[in-house]
Amino acid sequence: MYRELSIWKRIDAERAVHFRCFEDLASHLFCVQSADFYTLPIARDARSGFDRQFAELFIEVEPIERSEWFETVEEAIAAHEEKFFSMGRLAEREKKQ
Repeated sequence: MYRELSIWKRIDAERAVHFRCFEDLASHLFCVQSADFYTLPIARDARSGFDRQFAELFIEVEPIERSEWFETVEEAIAAHEEKFFSMGRLAEREKKQ
C-alpha cells in the first residue's frame, strides 16, 4: 500500500510544479510518480486531466516497479528533477544537430 504525498514547488511568478509522490507504507521509502506543470493562465480542466493520468498510471504499473525509491521525499524530488533536467538538455542538443 502507498500513501500519496502532494508537494508543490513555485518556479516563478507564472509557473509551478506539482509533484505527485508516494510513500511505500511497508518500507517507508519515497518516489515521485509524476510531476504536473502549471502555467498561468491555468486551463479549466488541467487538474482533472492530471488526476486522471495519475490514477491511470498507478493502476497500469505498480509504483514499486516503475520508480526509484529514496529515504526522503526531498531526495526523491531532487533525483526526479535531475533525471528530467538531464533529459531536457539532451533533447535540446539533439534539436540543434
